[in-house]
Amino acid sequence: MDRRQFLKKLGQWTGGVSLSLPILQMIPSAKAEVPTTLLSLAEGKDYATLVSKVLAPLGGINSLVKKNEKVVIKPNIAWDRTPEQGANTHPEVVKSLVTLCLEAGASQVMVFDRPVNEERRCYANSGIKAAVESIGDRRVICPYIDQRKFIPVRINKGKSITEWEFYQDALEADCYINVPVAKQHGASGLSLGLKNIMGIIGGRRGLIHLSLGQRIADLNTVIKPRLTLIDATRILFRNGPSGGSLNDVKVLNTLIASRDTVAADAYATTFFQMEPEAVDSTRAAYQLGLGEMDLKKIKIIRA
Repeated sequence: MDRRQFLKKLGQWTGGVSLSLPILQMIPSAKAEVPTTLLSLAEGKDYATLVSKVLAPLGGINSLVKKNEKVVIKPNIAWDRTPEQGANTHPEVVKSLVTLCLEAGASQVMVFDRPVNEERRCYANSGIKAAVESIGDRRVICPYIDQRKFIPVRINKGKSITEWEFYQDALEADCYINVPVAKQHGASGLSLGLKNIMGIIGGRRGLIHLSLGQRIADLNTVIKPRLTLIDATRILFRNGPSGGSLNDVKVLNTLIASRDTVAADAYATTFFQMEPEAVDSTRAAYQLGLGEMDLKKIKIIRA
């Protein structure tokens, strides 16, 4: 059948109605793939190379960070604790990620948190500030929080809160990377990727605890990380979030990476012998459509 005959037949089939889409797009495929959430898991004792390893199944750092982008890396630096105590993100994980971002062509990389304990002691004793500054690149900064930079943001999708102050540098970043440590938390059950947003909000953070799970989910509707990298190199499995005793720490030498924070949290929950839905923030974020919680619908790749 030539083109003229085809068009004539098409007019007969459709009653002369004009079609703007190709005929093939109107026929559903029986083999259409169901979208799958991707999560990468990697183990190793060399934390400097472990970051590259866990990012590889996601396309590597160049699929996440583009040339000349301003990147914000948000680890947990909340506590005056050493790396061995497991309350903060491991400094070698942070350093490795910063280095990869620079290699990808980032024009600036900022690393910061709003600590609970005294900020200078947190930045120093966590080892993060020294690790970041040891890179020796003028594009990298690890500044203390400037209280003047918190600005009010309307939370349109919020169910429990509709406005809160967020840190301007986090809001304005071209690429926001979430790098929490996995640990037990007395109020929220666990502190993982979703909970890590507490470090970029201002105001009276204690008020967030009035409906903690839902409010953490609400806050996460404002900023969506391009990557969530959960540090489970050593987990604080009790007496969190600050810990203190090495007896509360279990070494796993593991990293979890996903573009989906809810999925990353859901998987990390299993390290604590818990189900994803047992964590209020994970369940609330899933209900808000922020990510996938069902482990059966998450494609897990062991790098």
